Amino acid sequence: MKREHTRKVQIGERVIGGGNSILIQSMTNTRTENVAQTVAQIRALEEAGCEIIRCTVPTMEAAKALSEIKKQIHIPLVADIHFDYRMAIAAMENGADKIRINPGNIGGRDKVEAVVRAAKERKIPIRVGVNSGSLEKELVEKYHGVTAQGLVESALDKVRMIEELDYQNLVISIKSSDVLMCVRAHELLAQHTDYPLHVGITEAGTLISGNIKSSIGLALILNQGIGDTIRVSLTGDPVEEIKSARLILRTLGLRRGGIEVVSCPTCGRTKIDLIGLANQVEKLVADYPLDIKVAVMGCVVNGPGEAKEADLGIAGGIGEGLLIKKGEIIRKVPEGELLAVLKEELDNWKA
Repeated sequence: MKREHTRKVQIGERVIGGGNSILIQSMTNTRTENVAQTVAQIRALEEAGCEIIRCTVPTMEAAKALSEIKKQIHIPLVADIHFDYRMAIAAMENGADKIRINPGNIGGRDKVEAVVRAAKERKIPIRVGVNSGSLEKELVEKYHGVTAQGLVESALDKVRMIEELDYQNLVISIKSSDVLMCVRAHELLAQHTDYPLHVGITEAGTLISGNIKSSIGLALILNQGIGDTIRVSLTGDPVEEIKSARLILRTLGLRRGGIEVVSCPTCGRTKIDLIGLANQVEKLVADYPLDIKVAVMGCVVNGPGEAKEADLGIAGGIGEGLLIKKGEIIRKVPEGELLAVLKEELDNWKA
């Protein structure tokens, strides 16, 4: 099922599915019980572009903290529940906009029914999550290991359990750290359901390896029209997850807005600190709500030609630099003024 035709699910004041924008999620890594720290992190994530946030709820204290956290943030709040069904109910009682559960590990059917009943009363969506690391033993044996087919069967079994309780306000996630298995699982799942899908490569790794695995996996899935909301899972500052998710969506043409920076990889002709300059430019443009492309080039010989597809560009040489607009050189400036000149152009930008 392509994202244009998946069911719409409302999470707080946001909607996923049915062709709505693919929303970016992250998860806090603070102790949820610490309201001040958790709120501070969520606000930083909001500023970076996070649109849905998830907090772990391992204790009753954490569940009760959600009420105060929600008062101080501006995006939907999702409660992540692992083993205790009572935490799911308490999270909903304290204002969670959605809950994430694996029905297979919160107890018997009666406990799942209690969670569904509470969700139904409050019209709160449930994200049914299945992870390759917790795939049921019988499915591992049936498919001779952890496979995409097993993940999909597990997810659909759990969805069916909730549907039998007369509830369909659902989002599905199936995650694996094996990129190609995860891609195949989403392809299979999209053939069998019209529920919106939460997409991510779980346990992807640190900033470099995690970004590479997430970019490959998410691109292969999203480019097929599959996926309604995403999380880039990184071992590190969750703000980095948001930056990566935004760039992935923009690169795939699934999100507009924000300045795209392109820069050359440096070579023997480079006579300036291009790496430092490019990093400075990335920081500079982060606060501009412009939908344009900016090029940063390290050679005044080839720079103008290489920057011709950008809206704005700068190229540096020994002691001097060029300001380029729409492929045309418009100013020659001292090398040390390149960043200031670019900022001036951005401040006065008119397409």
